[in-house]
Amino acid sequence: MDLTLAELEQAINYWRALRPSTGEERALSAEVNSLANIYALMIFQQIKSLPSSSLDTGVLTLIDGWRNRPA
Repeated sequence: MDLTLAELEQAINYWRALRPSTGEERALSAEVNSLANIYALMIFQQIKSLPSSSLDTGVLTLIDGWRNRPA
């Protein structure tokens, strides 16, 4: 299954709500930072979707958490 840029944005927003930025520097949580790195690469390389098989297990776990969130 591919992960689209729009889905990644939704996952980032989901995790931002669960794990907001902290401290005076407004540092991203580890979860959001992991997804934001993928997002930045996709934007920079103008990629609209990525195969899930190209993502590491930590990112896949975060994506699955977002996809399986309670309604």
